[in-house]
Amino acid sequence: MSKRLSKIIAFLLLLGLTIALNVILTHRFFTSRIPGANDFFSRWEGARVFWQRGLSPYSQEVTLSIQQGIYGRPARPNEDQCLFAYPFYTVFFLFPLVWLPYPWAQALWMVFLECLILAGLWLCIDLFQWRPPVLLLALTNLWAILFYHQARAIILGQFAVVVFFFLALSLWAMAKRRDFLGGSSLALTTFKPQMVFLVIPFLILRSALQKRWRFIGSFLATMAMLLGLSWAVEPSWFQDFLHQVRAYPTYTAFGSPIWILTSYYFPALGKPVELILTAILLSLLGYFWARALKDGADFSFYKALGLTLVITNLIAPRTATTNYVVFLIPIVFLFALTRHYLWVALGQILSLPAFWALFALTVKGDFEQPPMYLPLPFLLLVALLLLQAPPQVQGSGNKHKSP
Repeated sequence: MSKRLSKIIAFLLLLGLTIALNVILTHRFFTSRIPGANDFFSRWEGARVFWQRGLSPYSQEVTLSIQQGIYGRPARPNEDQCLFAYPFYTVFFLFPLVWLPYPWAQALWMVFLECLILAGLWLCIDLFQWRPPVLLLALTNLWAILFYHQARAIILGQFAVVVFFFLALSLWAMAKRRDFLGGSSLALTTFKPQMVFLVIPFLILRSALQKRWRFIGSFLATMAMLLGLSWAVEPSWFQDFLHQVRAYPTYTAFGSPIWILTSYYFPALGKPVELILTAILLSLLGYFWARALKDGADFSFYKALGLTLVITNLIAPRTATTNYVVFLIPIVFLFALTRHYLWVALGQILSLPAFWALFALTVKGDFEQPPMYLPLPFLLLVALLLLQAPPQVQGSGNKHKSP
C-alpha cells in the first residue's frame, strides 16, 4: 500500500509540474506576446467586471468594456458585438481567474482546456473499453489536441471544451452507476445550452425508464443551485441573458450546417427545405431514441447518443465548429468498434492535416468559412447511420445491456 501511495504521489507531482511548466511556457511564448482567445475574453471580462465592480455582465457598460478590450474601440454594427451571452453562473466558474492579469488568465485557461480534452478523451476510452496499443494511444492523445476543431477551441478559449468534458464525465459516471456525479456533471454542460438541448432530455428519459432517480435528482438539484444562486446575486440575469441570445443572430454570419446548405449554397431552397430537413433528422433521431430505450443495449444507446450530438449541431439555429469538440465521444465509440488499429491510426494521420488544409484554403481574413462547418458532422452522420452492431453484441442477450 505504501509503495502504491508513493507512486500515486510521484505521479501527481510530475503531472502538476508538467501542467505548471505548460502554463509558464504558454504565457512566455504566446499569451504575453499575442493576447487573444476572444471567446474566453468576453466571458472573463464580463465576470471580472462583475466581481470587481458589481456590474451585470449583460449591461451595456460591460459590453463596451469587452469591445474595448478586443477592438480597442466600440464594435461597429457589422462586427461581432462580443456580448457576454452565457448563463450568469459562468461568473462563478471563472471566479479564480478574474483576479489575474489577462495574459496569465488566458495561459491558465488554454492549458486547462488542453487538460479537459485529454481527461474527456480518457473517460471516453474507458467508457467504451477501447484498449489500443501504446503507440496508437499516444497518437490518439496528440491527435485529440491538434485536430482542427479541438485546437481551434483551445486557441479561442471556447467553453465548448468544458461542455465536452462534463458530458463525457456524466456518461462515464452513468456507466459506473455513480449517479450523483453523473447528474451533477450533466447540469454543468448547460454553460452552452445550444450544445446539449437534445442530449439532456435523452439522458433524463433513459434514467427515468431505468428508475435511476438519483441521477435525475442530482441533475435537478445542481440546476436549482446554479439558477438559484444566479437569481439571488443578479435577479434580472435571465431576461438579460435571453435578450443577448436573441441579439446574437443579428451579427453572426452563418447558421446551422443545414442552414448553410439551404440558404447559403442553395438559396433557392430556403427556409421551407431547411424545416423539412430538420424534421427528417428529428424523426430519424426519434426512431433511434425509441430503439435504444426499448432494447437497453449499450450499442443502441451509444449509437443514438452519437446521432443526438451530430443532429444537435446540424440543426441548432446557431452553431460553431468549436462545438464539434463533443464529436470526440462518438469518434472514440467508432474507434472502439474498429477491428484494425491500422485504420484508426491512418484516419487520425490523414484527418489531422486535411482539415487544417481545408481551413487554409478557404479562410478569408480572420474568418472561418462555410466549408469548415460541413464535412465532419455529415461524415459522422453517415457513419453512425450505417453502423451495425458487431456480431458479439448482436447475439449477446442481456450480457451487454447498458449498466
